[in-house]
Amino acid sequence: MTLSDSNQQLGIIARLIEELGKLPGIGPKSAERLAHYILTADKKQVLSLAECLRSVKESIKQCKICCNPTENELCLICSDPRRDSSVVCIVEQPRDLSSIERSGMFRGLYHVLHGKLAPLDNMGPDNLTIDQLMLRVEKGDIQEIIMATNPTMEGDGTSLYLSSLLGPSGIKVTRLARGIPSGSGLEFANSQILADALEGRREL
Repeated sequence: MTLSDSNQQLGIIARLIEELGKLPGIGPKSAERLAHYILTADKKQVLSLAECLRSVKESIKQCKICCNPTENELCLICSDPRRDSSVVCIVEQPRDLSSIERSGMFRGLYHVLHGKLAPLDNMGPDNLTIDQLMLRVEKGDIQEIIMATNPTMEGDGTSLYLSSLLGPSGIKVTRLARGIPSGSGLEFANSQILADALEGRREL
């Protein structure tokens, strides 16, 4: 390998470390370890990972009902006839939906906002999937909406804003019980805490 080739190779490695370091929860040391693992891993395994990443970005879209990421028009939950379509649980992110599903206590449907109202971060109503939610409400099939936004100032503000929009519809609006510590997030709550919060939800 020439000196020029060596410098080019080091540049690629440095870029890989930099890109890995942009992932949430990955610091410089972890990024470096991952980069060197990729370098020494089997070529087929690494290329399979690369293909999977490409497929995710090209094939995944939002469910046309709940806005959860899916490969098809409808996600597995919305297409399941055993789910109770009269109850909809509103969450901020897909990972929050996954956390509630792991509790095994909820058999209704969901709506994923893909964020929360945060004016300081330029996140307003137009940045969330609120229009899609209101279209679902207009169809008249929903009897209860559970606000499962995270127990933070922004999450509570989002919940209150949505409750004001839903008021004229006459739909019962409830909020998860405060079994979840204030300032925390659904993704960090264990299954029992989430189960208790669902069972103890209160009307807004």
